Amino acid sequence: MLKEFRDFIMTGNVVDLAVAVLLAAAVGTVVSSFTNDVMMPIVGNFTGGVDFADLKVVLSEAVVTPDGEITKPENAIMYGKWINSIINLIIVGFVLFLIVKAYGKVRKKKEEAPAPDPGPSEKDLLMQIRDELRKK
Repeated sequence: MLKEFRDFIMTGNVVDLAVAVLLAAAVGTVVSSFTNDVMMPIVGNFTGGVDFADLKVVLSEAVVTPDGEITKPENAIMYGKWINSIINLIIVGFVLFLIVKAYGKVRKKKEEAPAPDPGPSEKDLLMQIRDELRKK
């Protein structure tokens, strides 16, 4: 059973899948950082300095004791985080679109590479032989 498992793990499909998952996690981290650290400040600047993550609808206020201790946290709908997630999704989708488009161009160029000249066909060779025999 261990040999079968080893053979299964060492097949190209499983290794390719593992690499794809790890690469996707790394790309996800980079894109999330790009979204949060680069794009959202730009979007916030154009919206008058609004940080979407702070946008919320408070359903019930937090209960605070006179000494400042929170006994019951506030209950709020954090729709700003949802907006951030939508923007993140759009950016990730656009980046993936660009990657797939570039991959398609590279793949198309490989497929369009001219095939080597196959040389004369069998029929052409037979015709040449016939013509040579007629000359003699």
